[in-house]
Amino acid sequence: MLSDRHLHFLQDKIQELRSALFFSLSNSVLRMPTSIITALRVDDAGQIWFFMGKPLQQLTEFDKQFPARLEFYKKGKASFIKVSGRACIVNDPHQVSELVTLSNEVAEKAMDQLVLVKLKIDKAEYFENAPATNGNVFQSVYNQILRWLLGDQGHYRHELLEPVY
Repeated sequence: MLSDRHLHFLQDKIQELRSALFFSLSNSVLRMPTSIITALRVDDAGQIWFFMGKPLQQLTEFDKQFPARLEFYKKGKASFIKVSGRACIVNDPHQVSELVTLSNEVAEKAMDQLVLVKLKIDKAEYFENAPATNGNVFQSVYNQILRWLLGDQGHYRHELLEPVY
């Protein structure tokens, strides 16, 4: 379980970024497809709730729980987040109605075309672009050469938000 400080930080940042790439990390032959998702909410239990397109195959053919990763990014924002954990397919219409308020007609249509997924956060990494320095031209060239030689190390500020057990 994440500490309250880390959980509130993640809730704020995920709410700000909203969009993510979903990756199934399952070793099964049939895996949920990589998708672009929009986070609906992050609850106090450290679970991220989101809808994704329903695959062509029957949901019963997929593992009910599987390892997954979300990479939150928004163009123009100076930060991004990588979250990994255990994803779970939620088929209960009652939980769907608790999460979002939809008319019965729209809810039925959504359940036919979408699937509700929750991801329990096991690990979260926060990255923030380092501010550019306003040094002279020689300093900028020197820094660029160092980045080329050493890779982009130091270009991002990185913070690992580990669970507290």
